[in-house]
Amino acid sequence: MTESPEQRPAVPGRFSRLRSLPQLPSWWPLPACVLLGAACGLSYGLLATPQYSATGYAMAVTDKGTDSAAALGFAQSYGRLATSDSSLAYAHGAAGESVKELRAQVQSETSPDSPMIAVTGTSESPRRAAEIANAVVEAVIVSSGHVAKETGVKIIKFSHAVPPDEPVSPSAPLGTAVGASAGGLLGGLVLLVRPRPSRRSAEAHVPAPAHATAEPAVADERELV
Repeated sequence: MTESPEQRPAVPGRFSRLRSLPQLPSWWPLPACVLLGAACGLSYGLLATPQYSATGYAMAVTDKGTDSAAALGFAQSYGRLATSDSSLAYAHGAAGESVKELRAQVQSETSPDSPMIAVTGTSESPRRAAEIANAVVEAVIVSSGHVAKETGVKIIKFSHAVPPDEPVSPSAPLGTAVGASAGGLLGGLVLLVRPRPSRRSAEAHVPAPAHATAEPAVADERELV
């Protein structure tokens, strides 16, 4: 005897099975982004090539008869000229790097309170980093000597750059911490900008109470003789 469609048990479909799976909490992007950022930071700290930095110092001094306050202004000017093409073109021979490479490997800093110029060289080799800094400092000294008679100010070497013992690139623990912080910030932004489900749609996903579909059988009161 074939069963009618009304008598056949309902077979749950694929979508009903998916709905029965446990749902992730609404804040899941935050820990996921933290873990992803920490993994990226750890990978960078372990795989990145170490970079070394060495710093040499030069100082502006005035000749006799020249106002000492002029040294501070010329130190600012020569500090900006340290990374110019003319200074790098003079220094690239002693540094062993091209002008294009030196432009990304040299930084200069000056102080508003002191006629001091700090030139920092960066390289994968500690010795090369010190050579780059010293070569650029020497280029600034030579450049200032060409106009020292007219300006009354010259640049002298104050401190020689020495090869560093440790790299300045982020270590594995520091890279992990920075990556986790960046991931946490990104996860927080995702939670803020993502669309939230409306109240009506949330109520639509609430399952209805189950009702009994089968009625209990009624016992026959008649006795069989």
